[in-house]
Amino acid sequence: MIKRTIEISQQPAHLSVHLGQLRIRKHTDDESAPLMASVPCEDIGMLVVDHAQTTYSHHALAELIQAGAAVLICGANHLPAGMLLPFSNNHEVVWRINDQIAASKPVIKQLWKQLVVAKIRGQAATIAHDAVAQRSLLDDAKQVRSGDPTNREAVAAKTYWQAWRNDHAPNFRRQPQSNDPVNGMLNYGYAVLRAAVARALVSAGLQPAIGIHHANRSNPFCLADDLIEPLRPFVDHCVRELSINGHQQINRDVKQALLNLLAKTVCLDNTTGPLMVSLHRYTASLVQCLRGEFKQLLIPVGVCEPQSPPSSND
Repeated sequence: MIKRTIEISQQPAHLSVHLGQLRIRKHTDDESAPLMASVPCEDIGMLVVDHAQTTYSHHALAELIQAGAAVLICGANHLPAGMLLPFSNNHEVVWRINDQIAASKPVIKQLWKQLVVAKIRGQAATIAHDAVAQRSLLDDAKQVRSGDPTNREAVAAKTYWQAWRNDHAPNFRRQPQSNDPVNGMLNYGYAVLRAAVARALVSAGLQPAIGIHHANRSNPFCLADDLIEPLRPFVDHCVRELSINGHQQINRDVKQALLNLLAKTVCLDNTTGPLMVSLHRYTASLVQCLRGEFKQLLIPVGVCEPQSPPSSND
């Protein structure tokens, strides 16, 4: 069953828990105020809080974390600023961390190759309207070698964002620190997916700080940043459609559309299902690869995209 995503943004609220139910009331001193919503904690996969006057009971946060939910806190710019994740209750968590540390360089480099190839192929599917750029990206994907030493990821990104820009936003530049609306929508969507991936990693007993390619010592989510790469085109496509339809700021409709990506139907290993559910199979396949039981990551792709076959090319 897909977990629910709850967002608090339209009005100040107080969150508490009673008998395993997250109770959401309008923020007031009146304890008898009517409930705005009541949701079983065990049904919640992610809570996104984007209202500065929201308050919580300690019990509410503790119950959500114990139920396996991720809590995403947004800042004044409405972008996620931090998150709370549960400690893994996976009974093999120490073994999984040992597997991450002990993974050989050839295995790590092959995993990064797969992630880059999947990302570039996803980008190509996103700009299907530009046949020339799409062919260029698919050619780049074929040239990715183990560890991507020639940085085809960056070469492909230049082609991709140029085509993305030419379609509807001639003045757009992909700059994560920019305050323009399109970059803001992209950042919001990426942050939501990053939190969902981190949640799935913790559930699998993996340590999100131990990355495959990303290795910033101040980043506690390097592995999430690795695994999110093939998923970014999902956000890109959604933001592109929102922008074409006239959305130029992070409002309720935009946030809802981006949060709904977690319920997007994707294909993984020739089966379809919601992205949030597929993330657990994605991270489980990473465990198998790290343990040497499997060589190919199971990476979620759009239902219209072809699955990438295993490659023995360097």
